[in-house]
Amino acid sequence: MLEEVRSGDTHFCLCCRGVSELVHRFDAPPKGETHFGGPDQSSYRRELRRCVICGHFLAVSHVPLGELYTGQYVNATYGEDGIRAAYERIMTLDPSQSDNAGRVRRVLDLVEQHRPGFKSSDRTPSMLDVGSGLCVFPAAMKAAGWRCTALDPDERAVKHAREVAKVDAVCADFMTAPTCGEFDLITINKVLEHVTDPIAMLARCVAFVRDDSVIYIEVPDGEEAIKDGPDRQEFFIVHLHIFSMASLAMMIDRAGFRALRIERLREPSGKYTLWALLIRA
Repeated sequence: MLEEVRSGDTHFCLCCRGVSELVHRFDAPPKGETHFGGPDQSSYRRELRRCVICGHFLAVSHVPLGELYTGQYVNATYGEDGIRAAYERIMTLDPSQSDNAGRVRRVLDLVEQHRPGFKSSDRTPSMLDVGSGLCVFPAAMKAAGWRCTALDPDERAVKHAREVAKVDAVCADFMTAPTCGEFDLITINKVLEHVTDPIAMLARCVAFVRDDSVIYIEVPDGEEAIKDGPDRQEFFIVHLHIFSMASLAMMIDRAGFRALRIERLREPSGKYTLWALLIRA
């Protein structure tokens, strides 16, 4: 598990075994953080810690999140009827103001550069999007000529993917999902920060790829975000991990992949993001 290893009151980063130091202690939710229910806010306690070697941020939370991604996350973030409204709002944004539009352009350019055969072959290239949520990315990739499958643990997100985004969809936990084929491209966008063991989740991709497949991932960039303070959305309660360039590279290596490129960007929404394109090591 990348999150942490404890020895007494000391927290070690399992990524590099470095000691983590306290950056900030939260006794109340920062402005803008979604409330997911649970205990009274007076019991809200969590810490943000940073590895002194690789710079990886660790979330040490005393707030139980429960089965967040099978219901509470969608309820709190979009509301019972808000998935389609959020989808339509993002899909109609001016491309210059859309994180999703930028992601699509970036991924298509990367695939063309590193795996041009996908586009020039007679078959339609295939993509699996893990933790698809609103499904705006698979929908846009489908419009660009890809055969897309969305995977999400929330039944409503999967229903939305099938009925609104019009892509194939699987309702499952990626870590236990049965293999649903091999794909030219796997994308994991803003998901790895939400799980306890991102190394294991990334390594799980090997069951869904061929030797020539590529994987594209995005995670929050803690190195840039912390310059603006610990109350930024990159450090909200749902993020168990916030990455540095070094910790992202080490995670990729430990998961059994090789990074073709790792870069950072500031998205139109203001988010600080690290992205990487990977192949099997």
